[in-house]
Amino acid sequence: MSVSNLTDHLGYWLRMVSNAVSQDFARKVASEGVTVAEWVFMRALFEKDETAPTALAARMGMTRGAISKLADRLEAKGLVERLEAGGRGQILSLTPEGRSKVPALARMADENDAEYFGGLSRDDQAALARLLGSLVERRGLGTIPLD
Repeated sequence: MSVSNLTDHLGYWLRMVSNAVSQDFARKVASEGVTVAEWVFMRALFEKDETAPTALAARMGMTRGAISKLADRLEAKGLVERLEAGGRGQILSLTPEGRSKVPALARMADENDAEYFGGLSRDDQAALARLLGSLVERRGLGTIPLD
């Protein structure tokens, strides 16, 4: 009986690269006192500040409970605040400290990408992004990866 090698599978190579990229980025953002999930949450709020938790959950492909837990952690760190929405529940917003932290975290994400993919030509980077995007679309993957 013939059994394929691990390295015969594209998933093996994708996982190897994905793990390294993700783990290195997690270490980098940890130096700024946040997790990758918290960074993604903050980036989503940076884009559209003063957002209802349900709207943020829908945009991020998460449950409202998961959003609430992330908001609790970021509120404890002074990076997010909950505002009353005139009897309609709460609105989440970045604090001034949270808003000022997002560009630095974005630079870390950019630098992490450059470390891993900067050795590829622009054409190869575009081709890789196109292929991965095609797989995401074909498989109907919509949840934002948080780890």
